[in-house]
Amino acid sequence: MERPATAPGPANKTKVTDALLYVDDLRVTFDGYKALRGLSLTLLPGEMRAIIGPNGAGKTTMMDCITGKTKPDSGIALFDGKHDLLALDEPAIADLGIGRKFQKPTVFESHTVADNVLLALKGPRAAAASLFGWRNRVAAERIDAILTTVGLIAHRARPAADLSHGQKQWLEIGMLLAQDPKLLLVDEPVAGMTDAETAQTADLLRRIAGEHAVVVVEHDMHFVRALQCRVTCLHEGAVLAEGSIDAVSADPKVVEVYLGR
Repeated sequence: MERPATAPGPANKTKVTDALLYVDDLRVTFDGYKALRGLSLTLLPGEMRAIIGPNGAGKTTMMDCITGKTKPDSGIALFDGKHDLLALDEPAIADLGIGRKFQKPTVFESHTVADNVLLALKGPRAAAASLFGWRNRVAAERIDAILTTVGLIAHRARPAADLSHGQKQWLEIGMLLAQDPKLLLVDEPVAGMTDAETAQTADLLRRIAGEHAVVVVEHDMHFVRALQCRVTCLHEGAVLAEGSIDAVSADPKVVEVYLGR
């Protein structure tokens, strides 16, 4: 992996890499257990990447480091060419434009689908803005555009509690899109979905990618194939293989530690 032309640091305000996300030699140890052992990853703006690997491979720890939930022992994590993610906390990283969706959807079930998106919209956080209710002045077209993207426009007035599991997953993705992130981290989005919902989710993520970079952690290999993107397989806290789904699936090391199980 090509390293940044200039070493990162507080005094360096210039762009040091064209990658949206640049992770190099990330190492994390929990009570003697090495969760990440020199993990390196590069993601370009607008790129979609699928992350696969057995349980304990480091997939969740990797996302925790990127979002500031876990501080690694060592390594580099740069965002948008210049921001040192390891020096920032979770709110600051979110403000940079990194959104994360966990496996279990978290929506405001007593609110309507449209209101869920309204509450998630990116906007000013100053007291004056809240006092004068900027969200009440948001054009309905903005909300409807997001709901159209995630396939929920026909359900905009329904309580979120009435949605199916798959629809709640799509609503949460819509809530992330409302924050206009540059990078979305999506954890096992099709767990518990029907085959039809799984196919729709793959189509949704393909349409999102390009305008936003997307990292998808997933075990369903049929779904990963449907994403039509580059695949990275992790094992024991490091990258085991990377490339097309066909190349990674045919790699003897990946078959041995993951696909053959």
